[in-house]
Amino acid sequence: MRSGNGDNTQPFSISSLVILFILSSATLFADEYLISYRSVIQDAIIYNETLTISHAMQKCPQNSFLNEKALLLPIKKSKDLKEIILQNYEEFLEYLQKSGMKVEHAQETRNSINHSTTRLTFQTHCFKVDFNDNFVTIAPLK
Repeated sequence: MRSGNGDNTQPFSISSLVILFILSSATLFADEYLISYRSVIQDAIIYNETLTISHAMQKCPQNSFLNEKALLLPIKKSKDLKEIILQNYEEFLEYLQKSGMKVEHAQETRNSINHSTTRLTFQTHCFKVDFNDNFVTIAPLK
């Protein structure tokens, strides 16, 4: 396409249009899941860790995406979302941290011994999840 001064300009590259199409088509046919995470670490030892994943019973009220990029995880054997996330646990936790995980830390000293407690919490959020043959796309909603 030529602009008024004769330069060749393209507002979007073909690769960006393909990625936009893939993400938009994934959201049209994707399922909605509610995901939350909580972890309690006491004195550098994981005391409790809970990852909750459930299929949304109702459509999530808002249908616009957050600014975060979608997470792509490979499907190895199962098409169960929790199994796929557990197979890629480190990558998924990093993704949650970038998506707004809350961190609380408390430290105290009793009888000359330091004690610390750290709580990591990711409040329940709605995610669009699309299963393909080789990977699953996870994208957060507002």
